[in-house]
Amino acid sequence: MAWLLVIVAGLLETGFAVCLKLSHGFTRLWPTVAFCVFALGSFGLLTLALRRLDVGPAYAVWTGIGAAGTAIYGMVFLGDLVSTLKLVSISLVIVGVIGLQLSGSAH
Repeated sequence: MAWLLVIVAGLLETGFAVCLKLSHGFTRLWPTVAFCVFALGSFGLLTLALRRLDVGPAYAVWTGIGAAGTAIYGMVFLGDLVSTLKLVSISLVIVGVIGLQLSGSAH
């Protein structure tokens, strides 16, 4: 259950990162509100998950999902540059996160 919380928190991290861009420096109301909701949800779920998980692997999974998710979202929906190097790098982040998760243990 704790890992599910980390995964959802990572997806919410993607949401708050995207909303941060869409808020244009907190000058647009609804993206700013969404940023706050996603950020509070993400940090809240990560906090709950850390009651049962080692901080290193959990944090790596959380940030990895957020980083990879945000990069993919940007390429698909925001017109960010797509390149072979970027796709390989995202893949390496995902592989690294999986490796750290497999090396961690729940309490």
